Amino acid sequence: MAEAKKSPGGEANRSAAADGKVYFSYVQIAQTVSSTVPAVKVFQPDVIVAIGGGGYIPARILRTEVKVPILAISLELYDDATDTPNTSVLKKQWFDGALVRGKRVLVVDEVDDTRRTLQYAVEELRRSNSPAAVAVMVVHNKLKPKRGVLPDDVLYIAGENVRDVWNCYPWDAGIDIVEHELLARRCAGESSV
Repeated sequence: MAEAKKSPGGEANRSAAADGKVYFSYVQIAQTVSSTVPAVKVFQPDVIVAIGGGGYIPARILRTEVKVPILAISLELYDDATDTPNTSVLKKQWFDGALVRGKRVLVVDEVDDTRRTLQYAVEELRRSNSPAAVAVMVVHNKLKPKRGVLPDDVLYIAGENVRDVWNCYPWDAGIDIVEHELLARRCAGESSV
């Protein structure tokens, strides 16, 4: 198994909530995404490809500072009904290859867990869309061995390195969003509210 690639981001110092999960707020996500902007600008993307559902909001936050168009793809590694991984990544939605052919493409997702989804996205982009260059930006890189591998010529940018625990993002909040935000602040040690 491949080891996690080094990231320009620092390691997040967060504690888990009582349920063993780590919660992240919209503010924390926005700050982490903004911290990647210098590295993203060095890459000079022509277009962002957001992996749905988790990459949509980070891609939109990034677009505010980078000012390039966003395309959306939908890939599924985890079965929502059973909360277990599929045997392979499923392609649910893609786009016309002419939109990225010969362009510099930045793939965005919220978390690099197994790296299988990122590997699939990069391979499929190259196979069917012929971009000039590909980079990957994730909000969080889980510090663990990876099952997927990215080619050496793919720039890898991570906002933060995080422990291998379940991350809870505000767009996936199965609880009241106000409660989610409070848990996120507690996990980050920002407040004892």
